[in-house]
Amino acid sequence: MIRRFMLLVMGLLLAMPTLAHGPSRQKVIKDITINAPPAKVWALIADFCSISKWHPAIANCVADGGNVAGGKRTLSVGKKDGPQIIEELQLYDAASMTYKYKIVKTDNAVLPVSTYASFLAVADNGNGTSKVTWRGGFYRAFPNNNPPPNLSDEAATKAVTSVYEQGLANLRKLAEQ
Repeated sequence: MIRRFMLLVMGLLLAMPTLAHGPSRQKVIKDITINAPPAKVWALIADFCSISKWHPAIANCVADGGNVAGGKRTLSVGKKDGPQIIEELQLYDAASMTYKYKIVKTDNAVLPVSTYASFLAVADNGNGTSKVTWRGGFYRAFPNNNPPPNLSDEAATKAVTSVYEQGLANLRKLAEQ
């Protein structure tokens, strides 16, 4: 009888970590086909701080370090004195037309994420068009259980999806002119 009780207690203790649920990593992947050659599309996004020229939500970008790993950009969202997001370039490969970056600091009212890393790439479709892929992985901004709605997994995923969709749509518009 004692043995069964001890096995039950041990089983419950082993199961307890699975009952505690914090945030889980979220992912957003967006692709767009652009009717322009890859070199033209890459020219629009190649400069890590050129995002203010092709993304409609970014009013200003200040670069520190250029297109090398460790380079940073400070983005002003909405207007020049708007909320800021600071991002750091982690990988830059002009030959492959790709770069990877992470958010160092964000305003959670604008982008409710934490531990965010993203990858942007231009690929040749072989027929004069390009495929741009923007993907990111992140956690919601609220690290504990029962987040408020504005800091939930859904809010974080919705915000990142919106950023990607708006940016890619405008990039296509600019590249196809």
